[in-house]
Amino acid sequence: MTATYPLTYPLRTIAAHELDEWARMVTTTYGQDWHEGGLRNAACSLEPDRTIAAYDGREIVGGASVYGRVMTVPGAAVPVAGITLVAVLPTHRRRGILTAMMRRQLTDLHESGGEPIAALNAAEATIYGRFGYGAASHVAEIRGDKRFMALRPGIDLGDGMIRLLGSEDARLLLEKVYEAVRSTAVGWVDRTEKFWEARLADGERARDGGTTLRFAVHLEPGGEATGYAVYRSKPGLVQVIEVAAASRPSYAALWSFLIDLDAHTALAYDGAVDEPLKHLLADPRAALTTVTDNLWVRLVDVGRALTARRYSTPLDLVLEVQDTFCPWNAGRLHLAADGDLVTCEPTRARADLRVTAAELGAAYLGGTTLASLAAAGRVEELRPGAATAASLAFRGERAPFHPSGWAFPAF
Repeated sequence: MTATYPLTYPLRTIAAHELDEWARMVTTTYGQDWHEGGLRNAACSLEPDRTIAAYDGREIVGGASVYGRVMTVPGAAVPVAGITLVAVLPTHRRRGILTAMMRRQLTDLHESGGEPIAALNAAEATIYGRFGYGAASHVAEIRGDKRFMALRPGIDLGDGMIRLLGSEDARLLLEKVYEAVRSTAVGWVDRTEKFWEARLADGERARDGGTTLRFAVHLEPGGEATGYAVYRSKPGLVQVIEVAAASRPSYAALWSFLIDLDAHTALAYDGAVDEPLKHLLADPRAALTTVTDNLWVRLVDVGRALTARRYSTPLDLVLEVQDTFCPWNAGRLHLAADGDLVTCEPTRARADLRVTAAELGAAYLGGTTLASLAAAGRVEELRPGAATAASLAFRGERAPFHPSGWAFPAF
């Protein structure tokens, strides 16, 4: 007998009393148990009016949520819709539910004039490109042998000191340093109290066999905090969770401290692709890196998104944008930028570059270049030199990176 399915699965935002059922659907999809705390930390951050569910009768069979965040992009801070907890029960896959949820989210953002960009971490790299998301930042998974991770002679460690503090004493200092760093760190997002609570949550499940979190704070002679490292210890391993430093000496001093920790032979840290750590080492090969995708970005409204950021060189470019998933973006746009003056308007002029929304999303944070995408045949250069000029303008000073890894946008 051939199974029959509903033609559509209605989508609507969840009511407060449906949170547990919705969360059980998500954790079941992810191979977890709700009673074990699979989403307990996330529950305090969820925005029910931005959390949708797909229904088969009265049963919740799919869902997705949006966290409203503010992300640092080249030259600016831009509201971003953090897409998270996207799930469809294994019994209901390949029925169009995921596509319907993605279309609903983007359409709602567009029609409400909400965040001009959306971003997510992808469980699989093949899923979200068809919805117009592009891999916009990458992460370097650094794995070091501490026996060979000596710093180069003459590294400036400054006049400050490292102190180990408890979570309560460290919290305010961490927040101040983080705010100072994120203002120019592309890919970093704001952290209000609820997001700090999620970041520093330290239950048994989060430890995965390690110690409680340790907080190493770098203090200047006058007592000002200019850096911190959050880490935990596992047998033979220092697992570095997050490093933020507002000065070169504090950055070097923190890594000197982490490398010199006794009773550990290995170090693990997920950092930026252009992480300065390897340049501090006498033997750069002592810290091996594996690069993988980090944040995927979707331009909800191309014009609003492109005018929200700044460009490193003057730019005068006509883009022919292809976007079948969000048709309101399709057409030719004249992008002009000079310092803080940025405009992006519809035009009938001849196009310089033909791009899809996914390629623009990949280039948006200044990491993936339009020239490299053109070399791969994913961007069509209609005027010689246009891809190179656009790449130079889109690039930032540093590679984009989101420090919370797979947890984005929960903290």
